[in-house]
Amino acid sequence: MPETTPDPSTVATALPALSAQAERLIELGVHELAGLSAEEIRTFAARAEAGADARGALLAVHPDRAPASALAPLLRRAGKPGFVVVDMADVDAFTPSALELPGAPLYVVHGIDRGDHMANWSPDEALPTLTKEDRTPLVLTEGIHWVLQQPGALERNLCFMTIGSRLRKPDGSFDARTPAIWISNGTGRDGRERRNAPKVGWCWWNNRHTWLGFASATGRRGG
Repeated sequence: MPETTPDPSTVATALPALSAQAERLIELGVHELAGLSAEEIRTFAARAEAGADARGALLAVHPDRAPASALAPLLRRAGKPGFVVVDMADVDAFTPSALELPGAPLYVVHGIDRGDHMANWSPDEALPTLTKEDRTPLVLTEGIHWVLQQPGALERNLCFMTIGSRLRKPDGSFDARTPAIWISNGTGRDGRERRNAPKVGWCWWNNRHTWLGFASATGRRGG
């Protein structure tokens, strides 16, 4: 695999406080998508914010409550809404793989990193390294939540894959497509009107891309 020097802080701007993140989700209507009240989200965020490890944490809604297909259009960049590529109509079938999410509608994700130092690695190369470093790859919905709260996490030529989500085929093997979030160039089936829009797409499991890191975290905690 390519030689790199790990960078422990590839996104310098800190995430907003959990209480501010709660208000952002409410503003976007995510609580309604998830079948939750605004007060439930505010209460959870306030309790989580009181914890010793709340600084820099991400507030996430479980994908069973708010799937990627519903969250992606809420993304914004250059005034344009996010979208899922046309050949990923089954995006919500990409579920957590080799990791467990907290069994609650709301949870927090700690120690998020974009993984720029693994740019030009394949997912097959990156996953063992993340595991060895005791890090857990983000699932797709966590990646979307991150960009909703911190749009600067998505930069042209510095985007990321979310290899914690995989699609298992009927025969038990994995689909070779692997979810990623990046910025559309407005080419092909994306359409020129989507140039610079946030894009949920996929890359092959064994392919390398110089502009894609591997988003990961140190852990998750439920309510």
